[in-house]
Parts: sequence; C-alpha cells; structure tokens
Amino acid sequence: MSYVYLFLAIFLEVTAAIATRFSEGFTRPSISAVVVVFAVASYVLFSLSLKHGMNIGIGYTIWSGVGVLTVALIGVVFLDDFLTIIQMGGIVLIMIGLGAVQLGGEKRYS
Repeated sequence: MSYVYLFLAIFLEVTAAIATRFSEGFTRPSISAVVVVFAVASYVLFSLSLKHGMNIGIGYTIWSGVGVLTVALIGVVFLDDFLTIIQMGGIVLIMIGLGAVQLGGEKRYS
C-alpha cells in the first residue's frame, strides 16, 4: 500500500509542477490553486506512504527522482523544452540511481 500512496503522491507533485508553468508567476488564481492543492496533497500522500512502512530515504529518492524524470519528459514531449546532451546524461544517471536504490532492497548492512 505504501507504493500506491507514493505513486499517487508523485502524480500530484508532477501535476503541480507542470501547473506552475501555466500559473504565470501565480497570477492566475485558478491554476495557482491547483498548484497549491496538488502540492499539499502530494505531501499528505507521501506521509501516508511513510506511515504504511515506506523507508523515508527510499521513498524520497523515488518521489524526487521519478518526479524529475517525468517533468523533464513532459517538458520535452509536450512543452517544447530542450535538453542538452549533458542534461540527458544527468537524467540517465538519475535512472541508474533509481535502479540502484531499488536493487538495494531492504537489506541491512552493519
């Protein structure tokens, strides 16, 4: 259940980030309200994922990493953003890092 809350939190956080672009510096009240409500709801869902057993380090890594990747891809595909080769390399490194975090699992080292 913790992963369900986490991925809902990521969806809301990504939506809030994209909506920020259209808020025109928070001068558009309806879009600004979406940003605030979705961002707060995202944190609430993230806290629920922690309450249901998610490790904060793992959860926050996944939340921020998947959020960054998703926002970057939406920017390129739908919003005419441009990524340099170095930026694309950074995104690949994030993906490698997320994979390493997942492969590490729940093993505890002394």
